[in-house]
Amino acid sequence: MSDPKISTITRKTFLQKLMHWAGRLVGLGVAAGVYSYGWERHWIETTEVTITLPKLPDAFRGTKLVHFSDLHLGHFSEPKDVQHVVDLIMSKKPDMICFTGDLVDESTRYLSAVLPILGQLEAPLGKYAVLGNHDYRARQQQVIRDTLSSAGFEVLDNRHVRVDRQGSSLHMAGVDDVLFGGPDLARALGDIPTDEAVILLAHEPDFADETAAYPVGLQLSGHSHGGQVRLPLIGAILTPKLSQKYVQGLYKVKDTSLQVYTSRGLGTTILPIRLFCRPEVTVITLR
Repeated sequence: MSDPKISTITRKTFLQKLMHWAGRLVGLGVAAGVYSYGWERHWIETTEVTITLPKLPDAFRGTKLVHFSDLHLGHFSEPKDVQHVVDLIMSKKPDMICFTGDLVDESTRYLSAVLPILGQLEAPLGKYAVLGNHDYRARQQQVIRDTLSSAGFEVLDNRHVRVDRQGSSLHMAGVDDVLFGGPDLARALGDIPTDEAVILLAHEPDFADETAAYPVGLQLSGHSHGGQVRLPLIGAILTPKLSQKYVQGLYKVKDTSLQVYTSRGLGTTILPIRLFCRPEVTVITLR
């Protein structure tokens, strides 16, 4: 005689339950796909952060720097998307604007259309940019440099610019793309006095481990997309080379004074989705 406390399940009932839960999982997957493609990848987050920059002169305290990255034009990103980003940036009334690479994904076909849109960006202390690895994959990096320059950006390919305000100075430096370009940090920093404040633009964030050997206070980077797809308790599923260590947000390089801010960027690559990893424009207040 069977024990009534022990429940039994027939093969038919088991298959019905299996199909029920399989259906739920499929439905969940479809919903996540629709959300990540149709909604989240367009849902830009404005991240506001205050960063204490060593050696920063009093004249620059309170400076509002807007950092954006990784537009990836051509991979489900079009000029109208850039217009939305530009409008958002200008609504923040920036003193300074920095772009850290990957203007395009693989094609330069939208550059002529996006040039006047990027030209709408205005900041009294200047606009600065570097190239990223996808800008090199397009094999038209000089065209991309020229586009950024024509839009009013100082393209900091292994060089720096001195920014003056009320008799004080801040140095904006940048290196060529680390993966496919010819980065030269020593050249980029050149003759900057060691007692003056420096912000470095470098597309790949893990380059910070090299930057830390130099008198740089803050490195701004992109490249990682924050992983593009993140899961609760797990974090980023996958990040590209040279973005495994400083994946998103603000970090301090161990045993140094260097800080790194890695933007999640705005576009996508490989798959046109974002999940638990919204695109980002960062408003940094220097102090």
